[in-house]
Amino acid sequence: MNASSLVADTVWKTIESTQSVTEEQLSILHFLFGKNFERATKIVDQRGVKKISGQPSGRSIFQVVGESRRKEEYLCFPEHYCACYSFFYDIVNRGEQLCCKHQLAARLAAASGAFIDVKVSDEQLALLLVKL
Repeated sequence: MNASSLVADTVWKTIESTQSVTEEQLSILHFLFGKNFERATKIVDQRGVKKISGQPSGRSIFQVVGESRRKEEYLCFPEHYCACYSFFYDIVNRGEQLCCKHQLAARLAAASGAFIDVKVSDEQLALLLVKL
């Protein structure tokens, strides 16, 4: 894990523990993630993040809207994967970014509690995961 990731993880954990975000934390995350973080904050502010939890297992995945808020919705594991084009192009293939704006939006929403909580059966969650 590189230094940027370690700093980001520390900030995320602090946000999670307090369920609030300070200006200093926003500045640090913006410095680390740049324009992707700016876009992620817009998505969170527009309530564009859903946490879909399977019942009774409690397993979950996030569904994050695209910036255009049209029909684009991406399934996302905040720390590991996003189904968007940018994840594969900028992160996996080119290694230019640490994560995409959808992952950042999901992580920020999860840490601050600013997501829409959707409960589904484990079977419905499995059907969503099959689409990945």
